[in-house]
Amino acid sequence: MSETKKKIPGSSWGLLAVIVLLVVAVLLLQRATRIPTLVNNQTNISHSLVIEKVQNVAKLVSSETTMRDVVIFEDTWYGSTKRSLVVVTGKLLAGINLERGTDVKIDEAAKKIKITLPNASIMAVDIVEMKTYDEQRGLWNTFQPADRDKIFQQARGQIEESGKQAHVLERASQSAKQLLEAMFTRDGYTAEVSFYETLP
Repeated sequence: MSETKKKIPGSSWGLLAVIVLLVVAVLLLQRATRIPTLVNNQTNISHSLVIEKVQNVAKLVSSETTMRDVVIFEDTWYGSTKRSLVVVTGKLLAGINLERGTDVKIDEAAKKIKITLPNASIMAVDIVEMKTYDEQRGLWNTFQPADRDKIFQQARGQIEESGKQAHVLERASQSAKQLLEAMFTRDGYTAEVSFYETLP
């Protein structure tokens, strides 16, 4: 009784070879595409990059507050008193002045970024509206253009002082801290923002 050997047709060998080549090609393609991906995921944050982003953020006003106050202006000259009561509305712009000193330390091994900033300060006081509700002039002490300037300057000073008492500066510092920490806490890095107790 003779054995009958089944021969694999030539076309089957060719199909098998094509499949093997396809598998090898797919594996090589995956390996080739994986290498650039790993390289792209390696994020290095430089000192100059941090400084640049901090400067961009600092250019933004971190706090804007609308304040209202009452200004009472009085001036007496030789027993003659002029008096004015003015209700003032103003906007306070508070932010970080980087020219007062900024320090950045990057720990690549620990993936930590430490940023030290000056405390927030009043950047601008914008008087939006002034309404005079009572104005009395003296017998020989009338209102002059210079008096209006004095009232305006007094209004600016009172609005600024009212803003400080309302903790506008503290809110501006906290706003800058949250914004910068959120910006740099990524790609495995942890950011910590603090403020100088005294100016460097």
